Amino acid sequence: METLSYGEFSQSFHQRTMQRHLPLSGAIEVTRRCPLACVHCYNNLPMADRDAASSELTLAEHCRILDELADAGCLWLLFTGGEIFARRDFLDIYAHAKSRGFLITLFTNGTLITPRIADYLAASRPFAIEITLYGRTRETYERLTGIPGSYDKCLRGIQLLRERGLPLALKTVAVTVNVHELQAMQAFAEELGVPFKYDGMMNPRVDCSQSPLAVRLTPEECVALDLDDEKRVSEWREIAREFAGPANPPEHADEVYHCGGGVSSFAIDPQGGLSLCVLSQRDKFDLRTGSLHDGWHGALRQVRARKARSVTKCTTCELKSSLCGMCPANGELENGDAESPVDFLCRVAHLRAYALELPVAAHGPCEYCEGGSGYAEMIETLARLRARPKGDPRQKSKRLPVLGSTAAGGCGSGGCSSCSGH
Repeated sequence: METLSYGEFSQSFHQRTMQRHLPLSGAIEVTRRCPLACVHCYNNLPMADRDAASSELTLAEHCRILDELADAGCLWLLFTGGEIFARRDFLDIYAHAKSRGFLITLFTNGTLITPRIADYLAASRPFAIEITLYGRTRETYERLTGIPGSYDKCLRGIQLLRERGLPLALKTVAVTVNVHELQAMQAFAEELGVPFKYDGMMNPRVDCSQSPLAVRLTPEECVALDLDDEKRVSEWREIAREFAGPANPPEHADEVYHCGGGVSSFAIDPQGGLSLCVLSQRDKFDLRTGSLHDGWHGALRQVRARKARSVTKCTTCELKSSLCGMCPANGELENGDAESPVDFLCRVAHLRAYALELPVAAHGPCEYCEGGSGYAEMIETLARLRARPKGDPRQKSKRLPVLGSTAAGGCGSGGCSSCSGH
């Protein structure tokens, strides 16, 4: 019997899924309202926002969509926000999803979890629960969330779930405000005996406000954190090996999209807008007025079939599918153009590759490849990374005052894929 590597299996599975075109997994944003006001967030709204609350799908609409998803073959669901428990009827939505047999993950910041909620989840267990910890000290946590008392509420939520033996994991978004406590947060998770992960790849808000970028780490800081974690280094190298080659094979090089969005995965926003992913805001199908079948097989398939207008340095870049987070949604949010390369992601990907001593194949006129206008600066940065004391980039409490300017800018909570509201 032939044995496939993980990469070969993933590629084979993806090809079969492409042919069948099934919505196997999806993220449902039940609300964008949140009790926190985090400086880094990409999609939050105040808890008391009546317009936001009144525009959200009703319980009946959620149940109808969940029924359609189950009938279409969906297996995995992520409920996210905002803060999922900002909706008083969330457990009713959750109960219906459970009754249809979905494997369910919950993203929450934990601050609204009560003994009643924890008891309910213990009696009707989700597949996984992920709570975002924004800092290990009250000062740092609340500088990021902007809400006094939120740190203790988060710890209380964590305690309630652990007491009931629920499948809990902790995570954080690494930004300038809390990066100096990253090791302490990881140590806390280890003390609790729960998994921990972090992400430093921030993006603008879904309304294209650039305010979260004020607390985004520099490419040098992002890669320094990678180098300080031997396990992370090993995982990056494994990902680079498994997903070597361009994101799209030559016969699909003219396609805009190369992810699973619209092929095996989807996202639904609080108003019922069906899209390829939670970050993509340009192309949506209204599930209030149309069926999931029409949205999935019609609207999203048309989006997936979109051809690129031009060739960019990303088209054949072999870092794109492994060490880089570039995708059309990132281009939309940061540059206003799905096909426009995001400079921050490009710099991180190249610096990461050079730091891990991974090959960087030629892929057109790229500033950060050898001979490019930014290559010399890239090598200087690499030299600093190699010369620094290990762990040094995490000692950045002096950078906390940056929050002062962004807090006044009206930024919200949530974040990226590692956050509660992502």
